[in-house]
Amino acid sequence: MIASLKSHTGLFSLRDIREWISRRNKEVRVNVEQIPFAEMEHWYQDKDGSLHHETGKFFSIEGIRVQTDYPSPCEWKQPIINQPEIGYLGILTKEIDGVLYFLMQAKIEPGNVNHVQLSPTLQATKSNYTQVHGGRKAAYLEYFQNAKPHQIILDQLQSEQGARFLRKRNRNIIIKVDEDVPVLEDFYWLTLGQIKALIQEDNLVNMDTRTVISGIDFTEYIHSDKDLEGMSVFGRDMVASSKLRNGHSSMHEVLSWFTNLKSGYDLTVSETPLNQIAEWECKAYEIVRKDKQYFRILGVRVSIDNREVRSWCQPLVQPMQEGICAFVVKKINGIYHFLVQAKMECGNRDVFELAPTVQCMTGSIYDGTPRPPFTDYVLNAQKEQIVFDTRQSEEGGRFYQEQNRNMLVIADEDFEEKLPPTYCWMTLGQINNFLLYNNYINIQARSLIAAIPYV
Repeated sequence: MIASLKSHTGLFSLRDIREWISRRNKEVRVNVEQIPFAEMEHWYQDKDGSLHHETGKFFSIEGIRVQTDYPSPCEWKQPIINQPEIGYLGILTKEIDGVLYFLMQAKIEPGNVNHVQLSPTLQATKSNYTQVHGGRKAAYLEYFQNAKPHQIILDQLQSEQGARFLRKRNRNIIIKVDEDVPVLEDFYWLTLGQIKALIQEDNLVNMDTRTVISGIDFTEYIHSDKDLEGMSVFGRDMVASSKLRNGHSSMHEVLSWFTNLKSGYDLTVSETPLNQIAEWECKAYEIVRKDKQYFRILGVRVSIDNREVRSWCQPLVQPMQEGICAFVVKKINGIYHFLVQAKMECGNRDVFELAPTVQCMTGSIYDGTPRPPFTDYVLNAQKEQIVFDTRQSEEGGRFYQEQNRNMLVIADEDFEEKLPPTYCWMTLGQINNFLLYNNYINIQARSLIAAIPYV
């Protein structure tokens, strides 16, 4: 497994992979056209303004009323994506010449910034893989449906964006096979090191791949100093951090801190007519806030040549500002700790999830008001403090050209270790421990964990 962390070894070079993605971008015809909601085939709009597929499957856009007492009593209303079904985000792996390879797909989603991105072997909602759309069966589905327990490397239910989805989860799964696997068009075998190297570039590895590989704990494959060969100093420091289940605070203390927050605040979400939300307008082409903040809903007609269904209509969510997702890390007693926040979002299943140090929008929404804690520190970080700094896309099947700035920043010596009550220092090992379970680490944090460079 450790050999697979090297980006320069593999069946194909990084240059080959970039050329393959570029070639598929040129070869596959993609057209995304904004249309009125009334012209979205197989979709309809309720009298309350909600958008639904005629089958009752896939997803819907609905209005919700949110009530919470965190940090003080407040209430708001907004649209949200309701997609109660659980989909597959699955990666097929196979050992070739002693190296573990991951079967990756060059997949086009209608909302992608640059069309083709590296996605898992299987990326499908339940409506898709049960062929509600009447199209072709998803490739490699049977490998995951028929997987035996001894083949499973990782199997988790993980949440998606809590501000946009209502309690949404997907099955993140990695399986290993021994038999030969037919490699279809648009699929390549990559090492884990190659995937992680490509995450260091803008918008090449999609959100679904990032969330799946975030669950891999490398310490399980490190048994001696020889296994550390080829790693950078920072990579070795990350391995040391990932070995510790007790750091600045013990696991018991971290869990108690988080449990206390979740039990101390209420979050109530109820349905409300979308077209009666005062701050939002339901128009023919969009559902949008009157102040043009946060996001809007638009309707699109999509044509993509290499999909199971080549043409369809759907709603998409478009952001109105770019966001930033960043972890601050600091050595405490010689071990890197991550500054983690407990973040409440309206779509969370259990009030709070563990999030990056900074997760917010960076646009005019904060004009005249304080930004969230540590935002200015991250934005003003010196070059030598920044481990990585890239633009990464959110899921292009639901979000239209949404990308967020992803950063990992090393704190300077003067950075205060004492924190606000909703923040906690955690080792990578403690984060990995929470990743074993459902709905603890949010998707923005998982995306950053996936991008940690080891070589």
